[in-house]
Amino acid sequence: MQLPNDYLERVYAGVLGKLVGVYLGRPFEGWTYQKIMEELGPIEYYVHERLNQPLVVTDDDVAGTFTFVRALEDYGIKKDLSAEEIGKAWLNYIVEDRAILWWGGNGNSTEHTAWLNLKKGVPAPASGSIATNGQAVAEQIGAQIFIDGWAMVAPNQPELAARLAEQAGKVSHDGESVYAAMLWAAMEAEAFGSADIEHLLETGLAQIPRDSLIARLIADVRAWHKAHPDWRDTRQKIQDNYGYDKYPGNCHVVPNHALMIMSVLYAPHDFQKAQMIVNTSGWDTDCNAGNVGCLLGIMNGLEGLEEGPDWRGPIADRMLISSADGGNSINDAVKQAYFLTNLGLELSGGQALDAPKSGAQFHFSLPGSQQGFRPQPAIDASKTVRIGNAEFEGSRALVIDYEALGPGQVASATTPTFSPREMLDMRTYDLMATPLVYPGQVVKARVRADGGNKGSVDVRLRIRVYNERDQLTDIDGEIVSIAAGHETVLEWRLPDTGGQPIAEIGIAITGSGKRADGRLLIDYLRWDGGPELTLRRPTGDCDFWRMSWVNGASFFSKRFPQAFRIAQNRGEGIIIHGTRQWTDYEASGDVMMHLGNYGGMAVRAQGLRRFYGARVTRDGKMQIVRVRDEDTQVLAETDFATEFETPISMKVSAKGNRISFKANGTSLSVEDDSRDAFADGGVGLLVHEGALSSNEIRIGAV
Repeated sequence: MQLPNDYLERVYAGVLGKLVGVYLGRPFEGWTYQKIMEELGPIEYYVHERLNQPLVVTDDDVAGTFTFVRALEDYGIKKDLSAEEIGKAWLNYIVEDRAILWWGGNGNSTEHTAWLNLKKGVPAPASGSIATNGQAVAEQIGAQIFIDGWAMVAPNQPELAARLAEQAGKVSHDGESVYAAMLWAAMEAEAFGSADIEHLLETGLAQIPRDSLIARLIADVRAWHKAHPDWRDTRQKIQDNYGYDKYPGNCHVVPNHALMIMSVLYAPHDFQKAQMIVNTSGWDTDCNAGNVGCLLGIMNGLEGLEEGPDWRGPIADRMLISSADGGNSINDAVKQAYFLTNLGLELSGGQALDAPKSGAQFHFSLPGSQQGFRPQPAIDASKTVRIGNAEFEGSRALVIDYEALGPGQVASATTPTFSPREMLDMRTYDLMATPLVYPGQVVKARVRADGGNKGSVDVRLRIRVYNERDQLTDIDGEIVSIAAGHETVLEWRLPDTGGQPIAEIGIAITGSGKRADGRLLIDYLRWDGGPELTLRRPTGDCDFWRMSWVNGASFFSKRFPQAFRIAQNRGEGIIIHGTRQWTDYEASGDVMMHLGNYGGMAVRAQGLRRFYGARVTRDGKMQIVRVRDEDTQVLAETDFATEFETPISMKVSAKGNRISFKANGTSLSVEDDSRDAFADGGVGLLVHEGALSSNEIRIGAV
């Protein structure tokens, strides 16, 4: 099977198209066509500021799409991935009441209903079936809003895309909802090789029953499209024949699918017009616009996104993927494009791409990419600093153009590495995230002074840290002067931040002389090595330090004097801090069990149900366990005198395949050479049906 020559860039365009559509439609999700026309008029560009909302937000369309496809990574990159395996990924990555889904209640939210089924032991596909949940619940919109990732890993393979979308859709949905997901996934997969919308529709229809309601709906919309040059007439036909009043539930798939089909028929090669049509038409605007945006992004490529207004600039590749793997939450379209492309290459029997620039986290290798970097100077950013992307030594680099930078004035460009302050204004969906970069790690950036520089320019690395009032404070590395036309590699070992999370990282430029005009090229920015930090409660009234833990417990209380006190009502509760970049490290601290069947620490945590646990039990045992999905295997065990309300000195280390645990001087150690071993992940505190606390957790080299 021949993959497209521009596969990576097409995936990148698809991811961007998805983000643009979701962020464009999110502020007025659920509005009718009539309300949109009365209050906003035709939706021709972002309207978030008019509605006093942030642009880049947490949303189920983004979080679910780019989380559930990780089942391929977790359960084997294979074409026969099952609904049951994808359902297991749901339980690992979804934090109850907090991450990814609309938690609207059993029988109200289809996804919430399916999650409850999974949680009580009903495996997929029964978890989402009509037999289990009834037709109305099973045929809401959710199956199709999460399918784009499955299509992007199956370029030019519509049958495979439809099969993967079917398995993913059946975790939570059934019937017409799954047919809609299969059809759209097949269309997106075929769009890698065809720009004929009628051919794409036929390709999608070939994957679903010809007598299905989705197939009949498409026939009607195609006929109305031929009969009515104005899309508004077809929209009215859809409302009259397939409107919300015809179907039960909160957000049925049929009316919304009809609007998506209409939009791509009327504007198959005009991204802005298609977005205008699907968003102005109302109903589930962010879902519909996201699917339409992804399809047109794949089909028309990056060039199609460049026509019309600047869709990409305000987003700057940024995306938020709220899940229990908090190190994946602060993300960007470039990272996701490479991730999905590599899955697709391996799924097709090929080899993954080499990591650009030796694995640098920010490498700017795709055309126009910014990877979240935006101007953040201490002076008027709009007049002095512009961010772009340019060719550089056979690849690409980030460009910072600056003008009229006076003596001592500082301009900087930074990118998010933790939850932005805007998250406090986001509605509906919480953001579960941990920082990406930590004290003790070494940051490097290759930079070149270019453009209009005269003499030299002073540059330095910069981090922005949440202080004790939850405000951002700048901390800078050493100033380095770079002569015009020259380059250097900036290097900085990040200092202790008092346990406060690092929110942003980037480059600062200082003006000298009367006026500084010029250009700085950033070839890459990276960080390496393990963290060295102490996690504890800072002084002052602040919350972001607590938000830097993924909270998978019933309660993560701040009403107690201890820095970390968690309680779990049923089953196992865990809070997690750190990223998948953490491999070999040691975590230590005094831990107190107040009640519970067991409690302790976790290392190499990759979600709620994938980690090593180092725990003590109320019945007198000390254990190292491996938790993987529903299976908890005791790897090592010895006797231990556990007492409630008594501090236990714990030290847990992971080095290579060896996990070691010491509690009050008693030691355990085990080597895990199994195929289920974990090589990386964050640290955690865990308890089973009780409460546990600690004042500080120290993390460093083994």
